[in-house]
Amino acid sequence: MTRIGFVARFKPLHLAHAAVLEALLARAGPGGRVVVGVGSANRRGLRNPFTAAESLGMLEAFLAPRLAPGRVGAGVEVALVPVPDLGDGPRWARALPGQLGPLDRFVTANPWVAALLADAWPAVAVDHPRDLVPRARWAPVSGERVRRAMARGEAGRRAMARGEMDRVPGAPGWRDLVPPEVADFMDERGLAARFRAEHGLATLALEVAGAPAVQTTAEEEERHVLLG
Repeated sequence: MTRIGFVARFKPLHLAHAAVLEALLARAGPGGRVVVGVGSANRRGLRNPFTAAESLGMLEAFLAPRLAPGRVGAGVEVALVPVPDLGDGPRWARALPGQLGPLDRFVTANPWVAALLADAWPAVAVDHPRDLVPRARWAPVSGERVRRAMARGEAGRRAMARGEMDRVPGAPGWRDLVPPEVADFMDERGLAARFRAEHGLATLALEVAGAPAVQTTAEEEERHVLLG
């Protein structure tokens, strides 16, 4: 049995997350186990605008059809676990085994996290997502990019198909950057509208200031994801 772990913030769950999650299911295979941690579970704010319960709901909505018979995750056991920030990276890494349970492999694109786990959890092999996800599925999407599209009111082509015209022509909207199940989950709960009301102006101010919209460095992950 292959047991694989993965932690992300899922603010919101987007297409790059989706590619990794499907690759994890395929790698684990029938009888295997995938443990997905929702990072920053105890944080709310500009970079963490959705609650842990809402991120868990996005995961459940996305994973449910993929765990059905005949789908990529058929026969795979999946566990979803809130993972809080502790204000201390090494301590966070030492606490992770108790939160995720026994694993054979852990997947992360962050070299800083990989180094922490090499010290705290040496029995677990650490893989980069690019080693699991087919190149055709690589997606240049980040949570910040999705949030900026929400802040600008860019709903996207899926929204336009329903007759909504609240996007900048030619720009990918937030619904284009997340799986359909996640878009529906967010629509049903008004999460994009709430985000715009609570954090839209501050998000756009960061964009005007020239903050990077697509990629986040390991140093930023250390500062924002683990240390809040």
